[in-house]
Amino acid sequence: MNEKLCVIGAGRMGVGITLSYIHAGLDVTLIDIKQRTAAEQSEYFSRVLDDLRRELGILSKLGLLEAAQADTALARVRLCTRHDADEDLRQARVVFEAVPERLDVKRDTLLWLSAACAPDSIIASTTSTFLVTELAEWVQGPQRFLNAHWLNPAYLIPLVEVSRGPKASDDATQSLLEVLRQAGKRPVQCAPAAGYIVPRLQALVMNEAARMVEEGVASAEDIDTAVRLGFGLRFSVLGLLEFIDWGGGDILYYASRYLSDAIDPRFAAPAVIARNMEQGRNGLRDGEGFYDYAGMDVDAYKMERLAQLCQRLEVMGMLPRFDAARQPPKP
Repeated sequence: MNEKLCVIGAGRMGVGITLSYIHAGLDVTLIDIKQRTAAEQSEYFSRVLDDLRRELGILSKLGLLEAAQADTALARVRLCTRHDADEDLRQARVVFEAVPERLDVKRDTLLWLSAACAPDSIIASTTSTFLVTELAEWVQGPQRFLNAHWLNPAYLIPLVEVSRGPKASDDATQSLLEVLRQAGKRPVQCAPAAGYIVPRLQALVMNEAARMVEEGVASAEDIDTAVRLGFGLRFSVLGLLEFIDWGGGDILYYASRYLSDAIDPRFAAPAVIARNMEQGRNGLRDGEGFYDYAGMDVDAYKMERLAQLCQRLEVMGMLPRFDAARQPPKP
């Protein structure tokens, strides 16, 4: 398997993926597929390079690399058009398709890549819209095709959601996961389902936040403060299902029933919560919930999570301090 990486589409996502890999030390060919005149192409590539320089400059200001390292990273990028990409695609280990979210553009791009790439190359679409089962129909050798959904900003957010269709091979899947880890990513796998994991969750939460503003429950500022300092802060340490286990699935069940009656049936708990209750699997206190805590040192586990929470509070300058009320207020 070849080691070269290709990214198709030089928009925001394509640039973000490219930044992830050149920062990690790999060479990337960034391919623009749009038809342009020679003058337009030159201007566009100049703009892409400026975007890459600007983002590398941001990473430098954040202390993630030095100015000289930014130049080294930029030298790892090769910009080319669709017509100049044949050799790069034949040598590519993984090709990330990051073209606009239009089905006709995806179709044309995947048909082209199927013919242009080596038979053992992995093709991964970064689509946030279309199911892998739908797109795989246009790929020769669908066993090597998967969706790899990156989250913006792609060069900072460690999560990538990988969705494989029924025809995707284990070898292709493991190889893609390995390549993602080379960029410091933490891939998770999900079935071919609309919304993946994060977009499906965040759509519900964002809509509920907007609904609370609409209903006059709280101001936008107070809702966002509550999210940053309560909701988001805790869930950066405990996953949602892990959090259910901490509090108890039965607590969620009864709270959901109250909200369902008081606000809207959309708050009703799913059947799995009731089943867990019936089976005595309410979480930590029962030794089993969505996770199995048998044989675990639960006290050590809790201390680890609380220490992680304290680290985040420290970074935010909000860690509780002894005798804080006896100190002069901060200006």
